[in-house]
Parts: sequence; structure tokens; C-alpha cells
Amino acid sequence: MKMIFRMASVALLCAAFTSCIKEEAPNAECDIEQAFVSIEKPGDVFYNANDTLVNIPSTTVDIVFRTKRKPKQTVFAPKFRLTEGATITPANGSAHDFGRGPVVYTVTSEDGNSSRVYRVSFQGSAKMVGDVVKFDFENVAKDNLTGLVDFYKWQEKGPNGMEDVWGTGNAGFSLSAWDQPIDADPTIPINGMEGKGVQMTTRSTGALGKMVKKPIAAGNLFYGAFDLQNALADALKATRFGHPFNRKPIRFTGYYTYNPAEHVTDQELHTVDIKDSAAVYAVFYRNHDAKGNAVVLDGTNIKTSPLIIATADMGYVKPQKAWTAFEVSFKYVSNIDLDVLEHNGYSLAIVFSSSKRGDQFIGAIGSTLCVDKVRIICKKEEK
Repeated sequence: MKMIFRMASVALLCAAFTSCIKEEAPNAECDIEQAFVSIEKPGDVFYNANDTLVNIPSTTVDIVFRTKRKPKQTVFAPKFRLTEGATITPANGSAHDFGRGPVVYTVTSEDGNSSRVYRVSFQGSAKMVGDVVKFDFENVAKDNLTGLVDFYKWQEKGPNGMEDVWGTGNAGFSLSAWDQPIDADPTIPINGMEGKGVQMTTRSTGALGKMVKKPIAAGNLFYGAFDLQNALADALKATRFGHPFNRKPIRFTGYYTYNPAEHVTDQELHTVDIKDSAAVYAVFYRNHDAKGNAVVLDGTNIKTSPLIIATADMGYVKPQKAWTAFEVSFKYVSNIDLDVLEHNGYSLAIVFSSSKRGDQFIGAIGSTLCVDKVRIICKKEEK
């Protein structure tokens, strides 16, 4: 009897325990927990390998893969880790052209009672990295327009050899001061802080200059070109500032000395009661107008054109006998367009002058500005 009782008791306990176990309910959650893509060359699309995976917070409905600004492909087959039992439409791992815009996915819970909609996109962005453009003025050459008088010019090494990317007024001065030696040019090479430097001195243009009311020639050096053919007709328009530049300039630095002379005169060689001052500045501008016409700023609009994007102007150039560092930040008046930048749609001008009013033929003969080791601190897009 005891054995029968024990067996009955065990049977009752098992029945009771079994009655407490129910089948687990289907999952009611419908979340994407993680999204990832697998491509053969992730460096063609992403800046970093880990950008191929995105962890999804529970509150997020917009899933964004951050790519390079112009990835080499737009068709992707993202895969998703879902909450247990959930399903997704379109199919997990199916390919779509995300260049046309976001793709909408719907996740449905295992129990079929809940669903969530997600928007998945691949958005390009630019990653800008540091870059420095250096000008050390080591490449000095001599030129001659008349067969009589040489003058100095400065060049930079380009893809096809040495290029004339720096302009000065030396060529025009050599025509008016044909009897002067080359070292009497307004702009000449000197021993710089390291290697060669550039010396700019405001000079007298002699009897011819006085006759045409252009009695002085400020020493100058600018990143651009001087149009000698139009110099006599319109010297300001003949000074053409800037070359295409495919980086974003941030700071303008270098070394200088400056010794202003005391006797400032005007176009009539009348004494003017002001102090002479140098010019040290850079201008970054769009090199096409609204109609798509190519534009090169000149002496009439280098500081006033509406195409100017940023300027870095030293302003007052304090007299210094020893080499002294300068640093000026570019001040932007509008944002750059990276597509325009990529296609050389901006130009950079750099300007130095021993007398900043020299374009009006106001200055002091003998004012001298020297520069060396000029740098344009930039950012460029990582490709």
C-alpha cells in the first residue's frame, strides 16, 4: 500500500508541475540591432574599415552608413541582425542602389503583431586632412624682353618643369629704367632666413615715370602674373592675381623684415603726411562668375570682388630689422563647395608689396620689405 501511495503522489506532483509549464509565447519585438555590409574593397567606399558596421540604438529608425563623399560604388547588400524571430522586408542581404536615395525596410515581430519601419542610407561626407603648401623662393631666374636689360623672376616646380607662377613689376620697370643694373629692380633675391629670400624695395621710375605720373614702383611679389602688354594702358588690370588652388587654406605664415622710408610722395611727387606701410595678404576666391565665365582678379578688385571666399590680411606690418615670424588666419565669408574645389574652381592669390599704396603710386622711395619661408596651411579632402 505504501508503494502504491508513493507512486500516486509522484504522479500527482508530475501532473501539477507539467500543468505549470506553458509553451513560450512568440517574440513581440521587431528591432534591427546591427547593420553591416561586406564589400571587396572597403577603402573605395569608406574612410575606415569599421565604418562598414553600424550598431543601432533601440530608438533609431534612420540607419546611416557614412561613406566617402564620392564612393566608387552605390549598390550595396546590407545585412541586419534582428531581434529573435523577427523578419525583414526587403530580404536580408538583398542588393539595392543606394545612390538613388534611402531604402525603406520593414521589420515584423515573430508573433506578427508588431512592426517597425527603418530608413537605410549611405551618406557621403568629406574627411579633410592637414596639408602645407611651401614657398621658399629658391628658384630665381633671369628674363629679358628687350634684349638690353635682364630682370629677375621667381618660379616653382610644376608637373612639367619650372613654371612662372609668381608675378612682379620687374618687367615693366626694366623698360622704364633700361639704364639700371638688374640689382636695381624693385624685387630682387637676397640671402634669406634659410637659403634665398625676396627683397622688395620701392624705387624711383626716373624721368619717364615722372612724365607719365607714375614716379615710383613699389617692390612687389604676387602669386599670379603680370600682363606686360596692357601695363602702360592700365597697370591695375594688368596685375592678375591668383592661380587655381584645390585645397582649403586655413592659415598664411612666413617670415619678414620691414624698413619703411620716411618721405612719402604721391603721383605728383608731392610730400604726403602719412607713414609708408607694406602689404602682406592672401585672397581665396571663386574663379568663375555666375554665368560660368572664367575670372582672374586684378588690381581693381582684389579686395572688393563678390567672388572672394576668404582673406588673410596681416594689416599693419610692424617694422622689423630681424627676421620675424608672421601668421594670419583666413577669414571666410562663405562656405566652400567641395565639388567646385575638386575641379579647381577656386584660386589663391598671395600678395607682398613694399608700399601698400603703390598701386596708386603713393609710397616712400627706399621702403624695403623682405620675405622668406612662406606657408599656406591647408586642409584637403582625403581620397
